[in-house]
Amino acid sequence: MKKLQCNILPLGLLLVLSFMFLSSCGKKDGSERSDILKFSDDTTAAAQLVADANEDLNKIKILYNENEAKREELTNALKNNEIEKVRSTSNDLIDLINGGMVLGKSAVEKIDKAREMDINSDFKEYLRLKSESLQREMNAFEKYREAAGYLRDKYDPKDEKQRAAVSAKFEEVKTSFQKIMESAQQYSKEANDLAKESAGRNN
Repeated sequence: MKKLQCNILPLGLLLVLSFMFLSSCGKKDGSERSDILKFSDDTTAAAQLVADANEDLNKIKILYNENEAKREELTNALKNNEIEKVRSTSNDLIDLINGGMVLGKSAVEKIDKAREMDINSDFKEYLRLKSESLQREMNAFEKYREAAGYLRDKYDPKDEKQRAAVSAKFEEVKTSFQKIMESAQQYSKEANDLAKESAGRNN
């Protein structure tokens, strides 16, 4: 199974700064560039919001790595029918996801606020795609949080029927999580491709 990466925006701020640089520079022959990357005064404020969102997302990256390790622990605990391990690991997962959700919502709010400003249309679309990607990732983790809560509260390896039902639900959530995350990453890729295309058109 392909390893999924958290949708951090490590290039987000760099792309914004690139847009600003391109919009402020003339061509080598001294003529003005196309208006496609010409920004209003709101661009600086929007770039700062994206920088602030990146800070939230870098914190999420740490939680994501911890979450990934815990998900592996949980899978192994289920295979070995370790009831206490399943419950404790599920609880740890819930705590990690809760922390990530707070940061994720903060990042989305900042990106959406930047989108509402008077900025270049390419920049606005880039931020829309990134916001959509992040919201999809949050939806994926919400499903995982629900499944972790179910495992913590309902898992009983002594009850064969219930154990089978719980395990099946967990596998279903893992599959759903994978699909939603892949969809989220596609939006992120589209955003990055748009940024590159925009920069390329104005070189």
